Amino acid sequence: MDMILDDKTLDDNVESFFSHDSGDPRDKVGLSTDVTKGFKFSEIRVLPASTSKVECCHFSSNGKLLATGGHDKKVTLWSTESFTVNSALEEHSQWITDVRFSPSMLRLATSSADRTVRVWDADNAGHSLRTFTGHSASVMSVDFHPTKEDLLCSCDGNNEMRYWSIKNDSCAGVVKNAMKMRFQPRHGRLLAAMAENLVYILDVETQVGKLELQGHKSPINSVCWDPSGEFLASVSDDLVRVWKISSASKGHCIRELNHSGNRFNTCVFHPTHPSLLIIGCYQTLELWDMAENKTMTIQAHAQKVSALAVSSDNALVATASHDMVVKLWK
Repeated sequence: MDMILDDKTLDDNVESFFSHDSGDPRDKVGLSTDVTKGFKFSEIRVLPASTSKVECCHFSSNGKLLATGGHDKKVTLWSTESFTVNSALEEHSQWITDVRFSPSMLRLATSSADRTVRVWDADNAGHSLRTFTGHSASVMSVDFHPTKEDLLCSCDGNNEMRYWSIKNDSCAGVVKNAMKMRFQPRHGRLLAAMAENLVYILDVETQVGKLELQGHKSPINSVCWDPSGEFLASVSDDLVRVWKISSASKGHCIRELNHSGNRFNTCVFHPTHPSLLIIGCYQTLELWDMAENKTMTIQAHAQKVSALAVSSDNALVATASHDMVVKLWK
């Protein structure tokens, strides 16, 4: 595959909101940061999400609910308006690995080390609607298709990916060589799946691979799409790469960031600033302005930042951590 390092910004119309001084581009800052011209990133709430490690979090499509889960074997639904617990989902027998809301309705899916995937009604979460079995190892990720309400996907620790029909309560297909994945937003024509140090871009309709994104030397920890579905970020311990995914079956690396001593773990695009990537590390967040190729480090948690989530409706950012709390930022 033809790999290109391009100097163009992700969005030529987005001004840099990081400072333009000649200081160290990796400045340590406090919990509240005025970067420039009104851009602010502040911790606004701490949620005591668990009695053990928190591994995952995700906002509902309207931003009114936040789901968190981890090693206490349950998923907690929080109101982002009152910051109180709406309900707790407690049918899994092992720790929760991933949680995702449906983009089109108030359903959510949960995956677990108990090798199952469950689907819930967020408005009536007393019992799960569906339980999918068939994985031979811990299910490591789960995701809803953005437009096909019936289609769900999950991956396990044996690098097996399964498509599920919610309506038929059955497996609709099996693909090998994927441990974690995310559907492309909006149209969902593509799916980004990762295994070891590679990212595979699959055609959802045919379940056939279209691209193989190379460049990471270490195993990839996570991937995330930007809201447009045109850009994909991939994160390994020592490297973050941002790719432009074209409709002509091409993937170009347009940005990359090497770590400076703190391991990268997860990432998400900022909900209102498209050229800002938020990267979760051990105890800290890296705010990477890709337009200016500058980063700032924010002290965020007492342990590893295990997951990130954003809501475009209320511009909230959630950070989950092994320190047993989830923080909300804005």
